[in-house]
Amino acid sequence: MARSTGPVLAIGAVTMVNQSLFNGRPIDLRVPIATGLTAVAFALIERPAPELAVGLAWLALVAVLLTRVDPRVPSPTESALKWWQGTSKG
Repeated sequence: MARSTGPVLAIGAVTMVNQSLFNGRPIDLRVPIATGLTAVAFALIERPAPELAVGLAWLALVAVLLTRVDPRVPSPTESALKWWQGTSKG
């Protein structure tokens, strides 16, 4: 398995969990399909330029954690902060 596969699969998992579990949206099947295609693309890119592919994969993971993929759905960081503030009011 390519070194970039882990971060790419994490991107897909974080996106799906944020959309469906934290924000009550229906599961969007485009996310796992795009994640699989992206993992294959990064694995192919990793053959001639391994450091570039791995670096881009980690950079993409950080970007997905901090930005909104869908403008109507908060970013995973915003969702986590909302959850954290909601549990501390007990």
